[in-house]
Amino acid sequence: MKRLPRTLVASTFACLLLPLISGQQATAASQADPIGMTSGFYTDPHSTPAAWAAANPGDGRAAAIRDNIASRPMARWFGAWSGDIGAAVSSYVGAADAADKLPVLIAYNIPGRDACGGHSGGGAGTPSAYRTWISAFASAIGSRPALVVIEPDSLGDFSCLSQAQIDERNGMLRDALAQFTAHAPHTWTYLDAGNPAWTGADTMAHHLDGAGARQAHGFTLNISNYYATGENSAYGNAINGSLSASYGYTKPYVIDTSRNGNGSNGEWCNPGGRRTGSVSQTGGGAEMLLWLKTPGESDGDCGVGAGSVAGQFLPEVAYKMIHGF
Repeated sequence: MKRLPRTLVASTFACLLLPLISGQQATAASQADPIGMTSGFYTDPHSTPAAWAAANPGDGRAAAIRDNIASRPMARWFGAWSGDIGAAVSSYVGAADAADKLPVLIAYNIPGRDACGGHSGGGAGTPSAYRTWISAFASAIGSRPALVVIEPDSLGDFSCLSQAQIDERNGMLRDALAQFTAHAPHTWTYLDAGNPAWTGADTMAHHLDGAGARQAHGFTLNISNYYATGENSAYGNAINGSLSASYGYTKPYVIDTSRNGNGSNGEWCNPGGRRTGSVSQTGGGAEMLLWLKTPGESDGDCGVGAGSVAGQFLPEVAYKMIHGF
C-alpha cells in the first residue's frame, strides 16, 4: 500500500487516544456525537496480535505483544476478505455497543484500490458493486455509534489515473459519505488525506473537496505511515488553511500514531527501527490521535516484511515496534 509517496474516557485511554477538542468539532457535523454516546473506545479481542498472542502463549514475545499492542484500542479494517459485509460490520459494531464502547472501522474496498502503489491492490469490481457494498456497510451500523474511515489511499495519488477515473472515484466517495449520512446517523466519517510527504496541502484540499469532504465529519492523516505527530499536525493545519481559503470550510482531523513513535526514516514500506506512538505527543490542532493501523501488520512484500503480504501479522516486527528497534 503506497503512502509516500498507505478507541472515551480520556484518562483511561490516554496512552493511545489524546482527544484534542477544538472549536471545529462542535460545528463539523450535525450528527449526534458518538464519543459522548459511549464510555471509551473498543478493544478488539480478535485482532491479529490478540489472536497470535493467544495461539502462541509459550513464545517469549507473546506477553509484550498482548500487553502493549493487543490490549489497546485499534481500528478494524473491512474489505472483500470480510465476507458478508453487513454481517461482519453488524457483528463488530454490536460487540462494541454491548460493551458501551466506540468502534473504529476502516472501509477498504474501492475499485482500483492502491492503483498507483500496487502493494494492496484490489477492491470491488465495479462502482455499482462498491455502492452495494458500502451501503450494506453503513446500514449494518445503523443507529449505533461508530467512527468510520473511508478508503485510505484513495486521494493520495492520482498520477496513474485519468480524469474520468478520478471523477468516477470521487463519485464513489461522495456516494459513500451519503450512505452513512442516510443510514448511520451516529457515525462520524473521515476521508483519508495521506501524509505530509505524499501530496501538497493545496492539492490535497482540492482532492478532499472533490470527494465530498464537506459531507464528512473530518479527515485522517498518516494511516499506516510513520511521520511524527508534529509533522502531521502542520500538514493537517495547512490543509485546513487551504480548505478555508478556497472552499470556505475546515474539518477536524485525526492522526494515526500507531507506528510513529520514532518518526519516519523516509521509507514507507515496512521500514525497520520504527516504534508505536508516543504518549507524550500532542496533537497541535488534531481532533484525536488514534491507532488506525495495527502495529506489526505488514505493508507488503518489502523492507523488514520481505516475503509477507499486506495485512499479515508479523510478531517479530510487532515486538521490535514496542521497543523501537
